[in-house]
Amino acid sequence: MREWFMSPLLPLASLRELARKALVAAGASPANAAPTADALVAAELDGLPSHGLSRLPFYADQIASGKIDGKAVPRAMRAGSGLVRVDAGCGLAFPAIALGLAEAAAVARAAGIAAVGIGNSSHCGVAGHHVESLARRGLVALAFANTPAAIAPWGGKRGIFGTNPIAFACPRGAAPPLVIDLSMSVVARGKLLVAAQRGETIPEGWAVDREGRPTTDPAAALPGTLLPIGGAKGAALALMVEILAAGLTGSQFGFEASSFFEAEGPPSRTGQLFLALDPVALAGPGFLERIEALCAALLADPAVRLPGARRFATRARLERDGIAVPPALLDELRRRAGD
Repeated sequence: MREWFMSPLLPLASLRELARKALVAAGASPANAAPTADALVAAELDGLPSHGLSRLPFYADQIASGKIDGKAVPRAMRAGSGLVRVDAGCGLAFPAIALGLAEAAAVARAAGIAAVGIGNSSHCGVAGHHVESLARRGLVALAFANTPAAIAPWGGKRGIFGTNPIAFACPRGAAPPLVIDLSMSVVARGKLLVAAQRGETIPEGWAVDREGRPTTDPAAALPGTLLPIGGAKGAALALMVEILAAGLTGSQFGFEASSFFEAEGPPSRTGQLFLALDPVALAGPGFLERIEALCAALLADPAVRLPGARRFATRARLERDGIAVPPALLDELRRRAGD
């Protein structure tokens, strides 16, 4: 813990360039490294280090081994009047998602609704960031992503489903979008990794070891399984996300996908599904006013905070002050970047 708080504050531009150089050095094309570096720093900005720069060594090692094709060029194809298919080519997810969301915005404006399936993909970072980008274009958006097995079906011991995040975003006019982002596990798997890297324990109720026994040791939890939110209901939702994100995109189910944390093995080939709706086409020009009425009713209670509000506050502070990176991680990033 002390190492974390003693980390220097670094400007965003320096971190983005450091991450970009490290990815290019591993074998990524500059066109793929840039949006990936941006996404990792954006996660740090929102106070989500489990999806931030701590992921870069895993991305880089998988690019170097060929598990991720760092030079893949994603391809988008119209599959119907409101449908878009994107083949990530077993490359980094962020360039493919950027292409898909640009198509989603155009299709939703023309047809009122768009569905974009990203296949042959990999770890997609913070799901809330993707839907937030659509909300900032005036669209209501949903995201579903599947990940390698981490949750057992309710009553089982073997991981079948991934943590399988879902995210939702809604525009709010002059205010930042309303953003909801959650995984189907009690906690994201990346938080176990961060705890293990820092030598910390994890709270009871987060995970079980490979024998199904509750544990507070992240090293024992990582080869085990995470517990679903809401018990059996969370496990059922994880199944739903598997079908939406992997089944509909022709991707690997969680139990078929290789780990996001291991350099060796075949490509993970997970999937993401995005839905974008034009709210004015459905609700008319008064949509934003109605959303503000709902938000005002929520905030009338001073104890209530809108989902995403904490992230936006953290983002504003870190954009001003800079980001703290643990010295060991910073040294590794500099080594990989050749600095």
